[in-house]
Amino acid sequence: MTADELRGLIAKGETLDVEFKGEEKQQLSDGELVEAAVCLANREGVAPGFLLVGVEDDGRITGHRPRHGPATDPQAVMALIANRTRPSLGCRVELVAVDGRVVLVIQIAPSRLPVGTTEGKFVRRAMGGRGEPICAPLHFSEMQGLMAAKGAQDYSALVFDGTAWNDLDPLEFERFRRFVRESRGTGDIALLNLSDEELARALGAVDETDGAVRVRVGGLLLFGKEESIRRYLPTHEVAFQVLMRSRVEVNQFYRWPLLRVMEELLTQFRARSREKELMVGMLRVGIPDYPEPAFREAVANALIHRDYTRLGAVHVQWHEDRLEVSNPGGFPEGVRVDNILVTAPRPRNPLLADAFKRAGIVERTGRGVDTIFFEQLRNGRPAPSYDRSSPTDVVLALPGGEANLEFVRLAVEEAQAGRDLSLSDLLLLNALQVERSLDTPHAAALLQRPEAEARASLQRLAEAGLVEGRGERKGRAYHLSGATYRRLGDKAGYVRQRGFEPYQQEQMILQYVAEHGRITRKETADLCKLAPSQARNLLIRMKKANQLSLKGARRGAFYVLPPK
Repeated sequence: MTADELRGLIAKGETLDVEFKGEEKQQLSDGELVEAAVCLANREGVAPGFLLVGVEDDGRITGHRPRHGPATDPQAVMALIANRTRPSLGCRVELVAVDGRVVLVIQIAPSRLPVGTTEGKFVRRAMGGRGEPICAPLHFSEMQGLMAAKGAQDYSALVFDGTAWNDLDPLEFERFRRFVRESRGTGDIALLNLSDEELARALGAVDETDGAVRVRVGGLLLFGKEESIRRYLPTHEVAFQVLMRSRVEVNQFYRWPLLRVMEELLTQFRARSREKELMVGMLRVGIPDYPEPAFREAVANALIHRDYTRLGAVHVQWHEDRLEVSNPGGFPEGVRVDNILVTAPRPRNPLLADAFKRAGIVERTGRGVDTIFFEQLRNGRPAPSYDRSSPTDVVLALPGGEANLEFVRLAVEEAQAGRDLSLSDLLLLNALQVERSLDTPHAAALLQRPEAEARASLQRLAEAGLVEGRGERKGRAYHLSGATYRRLGDKAGYVRQRGFEPYQQEQMILQYVAEHGRITRKETADLCKLAPSQARNLLIRMKKANQLSLKGARRGAFYVLPPK
């Protein structure tokens, strides 16, 4: 690390990845140094952490005190940390001189397993009550959640001591079979002929070590009796709320087995979801307030991926303008908002994820997020958003409101013509309709793919006549074609997007007529953002200049290009 890099790191202040330890008043003891290293190792994320010894809490660089006679041996510090941690913690140590002071820089990567001192002390990096990063105690339940988030352990596969077969409800096994039967072939039909005991073994819901049957966490969540769930899993809770402005119309909490909760939430959803009808030729297309496949995947993901070691409920909140599904526990390691569409599936609770797939509740491929985005966009809604998610919670918002019926019509007509729009196509078309123009870097960020793939997707849409490109190389941008704007009911949008200056109104009108064959006074006012009288005077002036010809009279009047 260079001096400039260290200054930049210090200037950002203490974070979850950076900790300052000043030695202006006295030197850190070996125990304090090891404990600070353990704290940084026990944190979520994948970025390296830095322990800066010789930097005060306020960011002043005072320098570290030599630890080995007149100097500090980095190798000795590395050995100290490795020898006094379990499992042994590896790190990188160096001395960096800044403004005449020497800072001891210890770089520590997040550990996949909880790390403690040889004295048995476990601490973790967390945000304190005042919003500043602190070292907090790392409790056993939090260790389980930390390992599950990092993919080092399946918490749902852990066995509850003291549980027995009597803690499971036969009705829940039959409910599982009913989900399989109603899954239209997506469930594992081989499970239908198994007895309750065989089904539990096939799903890994029980452990039969030494001949005694004990129930796993996942088994209790899938098939447990309500009283057993309350006793062994007090953190499990699901809330369904209907919130209309300041009114709370529904506020229900459930501690039921997961399939029973899914069934209840689907019932509540179907009772409230309305549907509009759109005729595309002879085909009737139903457009719901929220698509059921997207809702089903969103709720199932929240139940599968939540951190069952944390207190808090999975919340399903129905607002006037959106539907929100949130769950305790941040994204699993490696999953972020900016790669959620392309990252490999990483279930926090693999046993539960497998059971939901075999029941036919979620996608067998594990790409349920694609379904959520595709269904939302295909039904003329804005794209879903994970922007309100945090390291401790995942929040999915499905925007509601009026559907874009013309966008739905466009998607259906393309499908009827044998050109089914993919998720990438829908994302790009939706963004182009809202933002008017996209270049390749922005398209790549939207699709969460390399620029070469984004460019290929845009080119396919251009070849299909849905978009047009302008410019060359890095300056090339794309916008919807004139035909697409016309199909979306926005004839003036294409001409505006062609890039004429605001005062070149005559050129805008001529381009509009060349594209659409005719223009009325109302369309002129809308295109040029003029008052009706100004639009009329402009059209009359262009007619006198022989730029346009008038057809019809009064309300039926319109203008066309004059004969050559």
